Amino acid sequence: MRAVYPGSFDPVTFGHLDIIRRSSALADELIVGVLINRAKTPLFSSEERVKMLVDATKEFSNVKIEVFSGLLVDFARQCGADVIVRGLRAITDFEYELQMAQTNRIMEPSIDTMFLTTSLQYAYLSSTTVKEVAAYEGDISHFVPEKVAEAIHRRIAERKTGRGVQ
Repeated sequence: MRAVYPGSFDPVTFGHLDIIRRSSALADELIVGVLINRAKTPLFSSEERVKMLVDATKEFSNVKIEVFSGLLVDFARQCGADVIVRGLRAITDFEYELQMAQTNRIMEPSIDTMFLTTSLQYAYLSSTTVKEVAAYEGDISHFVPEKVAEAIHRRIAERKTGRGVQ
């Protein structure tokens, strides 16, 4: 079984890595799709996010990291995926994700969506929360891997001084 786990991963969190760990144990191959979302201004480029994910997932031999833009169902089809993996933190996630899964099912009936509920220790965690805490110089070591935390702090400092990627 080939699965696709899509997301912005801006930045990758321990919650994302929990879903990657668990879904990679269920699939023969897991493709983590890094979304280029033109409607958002990410903290990190897609190339930087891919590098962070490659580093954070190197222990999983069946995980590949790829960039995509456009419709998820098209990306999943191109990958030859059988399943799309989505993580659920709360009921509000479920409402949105169910609608997307049903839409994807209409567009491509051969691809199922598998929902994994987030482990309780990460149920509160989002990339947005991590960036907010980091912007106020808070401790994010419980939210992201050490190298990711260093990159976040470096990027925020660059933006504050006017250097670096905007």
